Amino acid sequence: MHHHGGMTRLDPFSLSHAWTWSPDWVFLLGGLVALALYLVGVVRLYRRGDRWPVGRVVGWVAGVASMLLVTCSGLNDYGMVLFSAHMIQHMVLSMLTPILLLLGAPITLALRALRPAGKGRPRGPRELLVALLHSRYVRVVSHPAFTIPLFIASLYGVYFTPVFDVLMQYRLGHIFMMVHFLMTGLAFFWPIMGVDPGPHRPGHVMRIIELFMGMPFHAFFGVAVMMAGHPLVSTFTVQSAPPGTDLLEDQKLAGGITWAFGEIPTAIVLIALVYQWMGSERRQARRRDRAEERSGDAELEAYNAYLASLHKGGGRRPATPAAPTASTAPAAPATPAADAG
Repeated sequence: MHHHGGMTRLDPFSLSHAWTWSPDWVFLLGGLVALALYLVGVVRLYRRGDRWPVGRVVGWVAGVASMLLVTCSGLNDYGMVLFSAHMIQHMVLSMLTPILLLLGAPITLALRALRPAGKGRPRGPRELLVALLHSRYVRVVSHPAFTIPLFIASLYGVYFTPVFDVLMQYRLGHIFMMVHFLMTGLAFFWPIMGVDPGPHRPGHVMRIIELFMGMPFHAFFGVAVMMAGHPLVSTFTVQSAPPGTDLLEDQKLAGGITWAFGEIPTAIVLIALVYQWMGSERRQARRRDRAEERSGDAELEAYNAYLASLHKGGGRRPATPAAPTASTAPAAPATPAADAG
């Protein structure tokens, strides 16, 4: 049964009914295309001898699967008649699917897999992608001053205004709203996750702050929906809902889902940020070690030259170089200094 048929009343909500196969072809085809393009890029890297982390492939596949799970199943049917089912779709599309997709690092994969255009040739897909990443448009839409208000408005602006009821009257409106939830989540989490290159890459502490700047508004919205004493939207009616549905209780359940769901993506993002932070610290430590090894060798050579000059100079003391560190200073060659005396 497809959710846009509008002819058959759904049975009371249950997991067995929610996970039945009920494809929305727009999202099904979009998900399959996204999955195919990603795997083509991975195969291209492997064919030329480059490696691509398996964990990123798992993240992308899981992201596409989560999108299809809420748009191509019976949950999509129930999302047209139950506020709670719709809110599950909203939360997954705006908070879980974007995080999983971003963990797949699709932009990095595209930059590595796409071949550069030759000299004298028109710009190819890779050059166009690089130009887009450096464009003013991307700088604006990826800035926290834009992404955080957009993320908040996707809740308050949709459900506390007539926007939701207007969009739900039309199939294209419903598809637009689902795509909006997904794109809003991608825009919000892209600079925070920091897996792919982008114009705004603050430090790890600032990214955590940006994450928590949006989450309180998310929780407040869930509480407001739970405490509302009247239906917030007119789309969901007793006539269209499954038999025995209490619309206010279902609305409270929707608010509870919104309030509780925020903890799951927040935990995933924090774990990812801590992992990235630790990896960054390890890379910086290795760079410092290599730099100290190079500078240590130079210090040691300068110090040995200085000692040799003292030995040959017979008491004339040239300019003293900086003493080597304890790890690079030789243990034995202290005797030539006595000869100089």
